[in-house]
Amino acid sequence: MSIRAIAINPEKPEEFIEIQQETLKPGDYDLLVEVKAASVNPVDTKVHKGAVKNGLQQPRILGWDASGVVLETGSKVTGFQPGDEVYYAGDITRPGSNSTQQLIDARIVGHKPKSLDWAAAAALPLTALTAWEGLFERLHIQEAKAGQRLLIVGGAGGVGSLAIPFAKLRSKVEIIATASQEDSAQWCRDRGADRVINYKDMIGELVKQGIKQVDYIFCLNDTDGHWEAMSKLIAPQGDICTIVENEQPLSMDQLKLKSAALHWEFMYTRSMYNTPDMARQGEILEEVARLLDEGKLHSTLNETLHGLSVETLTAAHQRVLHGHMRGKVVIAY
Repeated sequence: MSIRAIAINPEKPEEFIEIQQETLKPGDYDLLVEVKAASVNPVDTKVHKGAVKNGLQQPRILGWDASGVVLETGSKVTGFQPGDEVYYAGDITRPGSNSTQQLIDARIVGHKPKSLDWAAAAALPLTALTAWEGLFERLHIQEAKAGQRLLIVGGAGGVGSLAIPFAKLRSKVEIIATASQEDSAQWCRDRGADRVINYKDMIGELVKQGIKQVDYIFCLNDTDGHWEAMSKLIAPQGDICTIVENEQPLSMDQLKLKSAALHWEFMYTRSMYNTPDMARQGEILEEVARLLDEGKLHSTLNETLHGLSVETLTAAHQRVLHGHMRGKVVIAY
């Protein structure tokens, strides 16, 4: 059976084309998955932008978040068998999930939450892993004392929509989220934010509420634009984690004086470098599935497009590029 995929067109990289793939054969640790749904993330649009800028020699299949059914397993795979329903965030170094079938390392895969349909499950893995790793493995907010504060810059986006409930469920911090519109602010409150401020004047908004500093900052958009404010707001010996690359040099003067730390969170580090703890991502996805099935967490799915095609993928990319999204857009195949 031919495998249908939507890929970047190497002749016109700003556009997508439909291609056919040959039969895929799992490696030792791989699962061959029949993809049922995939979400589109900012990383998809950034990789696409890079292809437009630098050119391509051959079609490239994007898409990393996915949910689907296991068709085959590699010889060294444990914990999965054909017929299992799974979800995962993929590996940026391999062909993506904008395809009817995909190979994925079993160690970074989790069993799909039983309570969610394909689209709702596909909305979660990349943002869940990013939020979990940023909060608990970079910032270590689970060690925070009562009364300490976490500022989440970009609370209504895909990562923020999960970072808020994760922090609420597994730490003692007071959660302050940023949002610029009232519907986005309510979205943050519904997920557990204790306070919501406008990102356009974070310092002024916090001063109005008697807050001069915060102990942790999780930056989910525009590191360059927010850097001065974050440097002023972070408490002495505090921690900042960002997921967004800077385009200009970042002044470290304030952080040095405060002995404050800057952490980077890139969800693909483990799979890209085949780190010894790569299987931790599979464990996190299993834990997230449990929280979802227990009703302690909810999918961040906001819009579902139907059918894997050039048109639906183009439309999904446009939604993400437009910005100010609440939650996630998913294509159900």
